[in-house]
Amino acid sequence: MISFRIAVLILIPTSYFGYQSMGVYRALDNLDTSKNELQIGAHQEDESMKPVEWTGTEPVNILLMGGDNRGLKKNESARSDSLLVASINPLTKEARLFSVLRDTYIPIEGHGEGRINTSLALGGPNLAMKTVGVLLDLHIQYYVYTDFEGFKSLIDAIGGIDLDVDKDMNYTDNADGNLYDIHLTKGMQKLDGTKALQYVRFRHDAMSDFARTERQRKLLAAVADKLKSGWNLTRMKQIAESAAPYIQTNLDVSDMLKLASLGSKSELAGTAQVPPMDLLEGKKVNGASVLAVKSQDKVHEFVKEILKNSDDTEQSGLNTDTTGAKVGDGGE
Repeated sequence: MISFRIAVLILIPTSYFGYQSMGVYRALDNLDTSKNELQIGAHQEDESMKPVEWTGTEPVNILLMGGDNRGLKKNESARSDSLLVASINPLTKEARLFSVLRDTYIPIEGHGEGRINTSLALGGPNLAMKTVGVLLDLHIQYYVYTDFEGFKSLIDAIGGIDLDVDKDMNYTDNADGNLYDIHLTKGMQKLDGTKALQYVRFRHDAMSDFARTERQRKLLAAVADKLKSGWNLTRMKQIAESAAPYIQTNLDVSDMLKLASLGSKSELAGTAQVPPMDLLEGKKVNGASVLAVKSQDKVHEFVKEILKNSDDTEQSGLNTDTTGAKVGDGGE
């Protein structure tokens, strides 16, 4: 599953179109309405974990979650099978994107230890924000969640994405009636919503989730560029309306407008995988493969180093993925 796809929702407000028409305003206003059909946080949330409010002057951190709602029964909650954190500094006008490996095995408050992607199902968005925030040593103020269909609708609404697919990708899953099979050929091509979803979901090669998170960030950069194009700025009402039915978030319209103002002046300064490969080690828990963190303090140092770098981020190696052996399957 892909957490990247939620990031595009953040690009809607940060592409400065939230204030362009009442139609867009109404569409954005619908995004902070609970969508029970998305099946997240069906249980009572722990209000003690509710994040502090963003005032608009300090760095803002947004947890972007992609969930797979297939096969869920009533009152079951989806896992956040992909996670990204967008961090934006209003003083430096720089944004950074962290992709969090979903098999990272860490303490989850009130639930012992577990994969980080289970925190959403265990305690809802507040627990997910708290758990990821502890891993990165960041205060996460907001979350945005969507599923497969939300991602596809948004990509289609912006007219698809031109992208160079790095390899042939094929995967068949009979469990869902082959609705989400993956069949892509190598080379430059236009990806519609269905093909883009296949691209960011594929993980069935030697690099598994490590390579997938790199592809997610590559596609995100392409989406960001296209959302800022003049043609798409004239269609923001339709784009916002297409995404709204598939999104759940704690962002209200005033938050989105503040992010819109900030996003219009900010640039993406770097991306990174967290935890980095040298701080991970394979571990077996009840027969399943997970990723254990060697040192939480060193993960915190790694994140801080990325946040303090700007133009030298790529040269220092922080803008590249760390890769390693395939770990766990964990589903799509």
